[in-house]
Amino acid sequence: MTTPDIIFQTINLRKEFGALVAVDNVNMKVRANSLHAIIGPNGAGKTTFFNLLSGNIEPTGGQVIFKGRDITHQPVHRTIHFGIGRSFQITNIFPNLTVLENIRLAAQAMGGDNFKFWYAASHFKKYEQRAWDVTEKVGLKDRAHTAAKTLPHGDQRKLELGMILAPDPEVLLLDEPTAGMASEQVPELIALIQEIQKAGNKTVLLVEHNMNVVMRVSDAITVMHQGQVLAEGTPADIAANKEVQTAYLGGLYELNV
Repeated sequence: MTTPDIIFQTINLRKEFGALVAVDNVNMKVRANSLHAIIGPNGAGKTTFFNLLSGNIEPTGGQVIFKGRDITHQPVHRTIHFGIGRSFQITNIFPNLTVLENIRLAAQAMGGDNFKFWYAASHFKKYEQRAWDVTEKVGLKDRAHTAAKTLPHGDQRKLELGMILAPDPEVLLLDEPTAGMASEQVPELIALIQEIQKAGNKTVLLVEHNMNVVMRVSDAITVMHQGQVLAEGTPADIAANKEVQTAYLGGLYELNV
């Protein structure tokens, strides 16, 4: 059983790909309304762990608990309806549709009205309004009628965030949201994620390689190494952990909070 303030929990979660153990009996708890980062070197199992949480892949063993409910074997289209939104390292948008159309379709799919092309336009007004609200929230109102494929990469990342927000999930699983972005664009996107998390009482689980970002914005950090949890705690705890310094950073420099 989870305590009321724990929204996500894994119990001995494991994923094997043949002889490779990508996620090795991971136990983790995520507090509701927090920003919880997962860090680790390439190959640590972070993305596989996310795929297990969101239902993209089946675990070899263990459990995934969401709000006290076992969702271990629920497919991704079900976990979305439970209130779990997921982004990927590679931007996942409809390139030939406008910003507004991308976000409206994301809202519409969750409302059960996808593929109802013969309905009158008035039937979809609630999705249109939701799309406008979210478009403004992610800072793309001025580009609402712009084709997604013509957006700069940073704005495409904002659009993807908007598509995740459209169904109003309780938890956002963000897999390296700043990947491929110019360094000057990163603070704006991170500030947006923080604003959404705090204003909307949402829980954000974040995989991020930018250590400066992680140390600055996280409430809690889990360090993964070779598929296992190496350490967990506040940014200050992680910065002071010598085992993390050696295994994750090779002891090359100090982490700063």
